[in-house]
Amino acid sequence: MFSTMTITVLIVITVLIFDFINGFHDTATAVATSITTRALKPQTAIVICAIFNFIGAFSGTAVAKTVGENIVSHNSMPQWVILGVLISAIIWNIITWYFGIPSSSSHALIGALVGGGIAYNLKFDVVNWYNLFHDVVIWIFIAPIIGFTVGYILMILLNWILKPFKPGIINKIFLKLQVVAGSLMALNHGSNDAQKSMGLITMALLSGGLISTFEVPTWVIACCAIAMALGTASGGKKIIKTMGSGMAKLTPVNGFAAQTGGAAVIFLATLFHAPVSTTHIISTTVMGVGASKRIKSVKWGVAQNIVWAWILTIPITAALSAFIIFIAKLFI
Repeated sequence: MFSTMTITVLIVITVLIFDFINGFHDTATAVATSITTRALKPQTAIVICAIFNFIGAFSGTAVAKTVGENIVSHNSMPQWVILGVLISAIIWNIITWYFGIPSSSSHALIGALVGGGIAYNLKFDVVNWYNLFHDVVIWIFIAPIIGFTVGYILMILLNWILKPFKPGIINKIFLKLQVVAGSLMALNHGSNDAQKSMGLITMALLSGGLISTFEVPTWVIACCAIAMALGTASGGKKIIKTMGSGMAKLTPVNGFAAQTGGAAVIFLATLFHAPVSTTHIISTTVMGVGASKRIKSVKWGVAQNIVWAWILTIPITAALSAFIIFIAKLFI
């Protein structure tokens, strides 16, 4: 058997790999629209995104506690089970990245936690279903709806305000404003998404008896921030293509509306300590912006594939995690 310290190090490394892949996978959430509208060159957009993701990771730890303690307690999750949970989430992230599907790293992690907890303890009440419902499931449904609505309304307001101005002037102004909007999106992405990885490491530290209360150590925050920033800097071209032009044709004003709306919704969710999917939110704000012009502007076929990925992520990762834990229990 591995020592507590050895398996803790393994978990930290695996979490940071997950965080790196999360940043790599979710680069599109912040930079796709800026690249598509040519507000920024791809490399510049990705560097800006990485910087603001890093800064955002230091904004708080309430979401980390939701993930690391409030859904399945560390008392019910030995360290090796946490490792299995992480492997399950990473596998799903790699599959969806390969096929260019902007799925949710957050929900992959939540699903794997639920499946792993149930499989190890062989009982369903190991999961705090109330917290899962209020902090995760409700937000799976309302966050995309809010995102779509915000994108739709914001775009209609901008069209009304900008009606007297010439398109050329509008494009020049909003190409610059998109840099600000993309930075805000990246900042809020870092504040919500990096905390999920912090929650898993802190959960492992508690499970191994290395800390006594759920307080995220500063070194954990720094490591997760760096891993996500490095992953973001590596980019994700397939998902950028789907997010940027696969769902709706975007102009600089459209891109600004989608990014600003997405950043606002993620900020709202973070205030409620909800580990939301930034991918879901920016996807639906892009749809809302496209639909404000006309419903047919949105490529609903692409959107339908994305929605199916949203629906299936938690059940699939829960089943995958349960399978991995069942197999591991035969040898441990």
